[in-house]
Amino acid sequence: MNAHRGSAVLSTATFKLPSTTTGIAENHRLRLVSGSANVPLSQEVARYLGMDLGPMIRKRFADGELYIQIQESIRGCDVYLIQPCCQPVNDHLMELLIMIDACRRASARQVTAVIPYYGYARADRKTAGRESITAKLVANLITQAGANRILAMDLHSAQIQGYFDIPLDHVYGSPVILDYLVSKELSDIVVVSPDVGGVARARAFAKKLNDAPLAIIDKRRQAHNVAEVLNVIGDVKGKTAVLVDDMIDTGGTITEGAKLLREEGARQVYACATHAVFSPPAIERLSSGLFEEVIVTNTIPIPEGDRFPQLQVLSVANLLGETIWRIHEDSSVSSMFR
Repeated sequence: MNAHRGSAVLSTATFKLPSTTTGIAENHRLRLVSGSANVPLSQEVARYLGMDLGPMIRKRFADGELYIQIQESIRGCDVYLIQPCCQPVNDHLMELLIMIDACRRASARQVTAVIPYYGYARADRKTAGRESITAKLVANLITQAGANRILAMDLHSAQIQGYFDIPLDHVYGSPVILDYLVSKELSDIVVVSPDVGGVARARAFAKKLNDAPLAIIDKRRQAHNVAEVLNVIGDVKGKTAVLVDDMIDTGGTITEGAKLLREEGARQVYACATHAVFSPPAIERLSSGLFEEVIVTNTIPIPEGDRFPQLQVLSVANLLGETIWRIHEDSSVSSMFR
């Protein structure tokens, strides 16, 4: 079922709680707590699970320091803290760490950090001397704060899972995007990876679109957030090109890719990404007419002023809610994606 918000469409996945189980809302040991980064998504997750978000006081001191207090007893409870590390990244990351610490000191039985968007993920290895691997640093901070488990969505690279010494469940937004694309009944689809590093992601995406053909955009990055597109590997002439990536930040890579696909004769171009980071000048680039649609999910909140006619926002709330239920009930998570 689709609900219209401004010029974008907000869709929900079709995951349903198994009818053979009792409602998870009846389990008094489960608690959902939301940070301030994406409250609407947290509320959707809570509705899917048939429960309310836990009450919490959040305020700032005069010097900008955060103060957080959980407003109900969580002693012996399994607490799920929902907080993407989106802009402002540092504030939201620090808020997550403080929430984890507050729950540990309140004697929660288990604390799971639900991180729809994992910040600092792009620095996942050293590419030059004297660099920090911030993806590992953030993993250490979350672990040391006291989290027992992580639930993350579409990490920038799969190797980040190995940076944690605690259990991590990695889920994907692709089922939601795939359901939407299938409903559009597009023809002559070719799935396009915007760079060589995203080939595995694009290949998996193409396989679920009836083994659609794959194309790759060969590029060389000159600096951070600056990409030089070279050529297309594969046939896109007369086809519907679906560009697939994990995130859209400034939009430079994906718009340059779309220009090249148009030059190579692509009939239509769709952009798909889980995380809508949308740093300036992304909105201007994405709304320039190169794309039939820009399809993203609501892991990161998108202000009304950043929405444009071609933007389609799909909700991952049901997917996250189902994953939380399965973790809590010790059921399989990976079977959701087979």
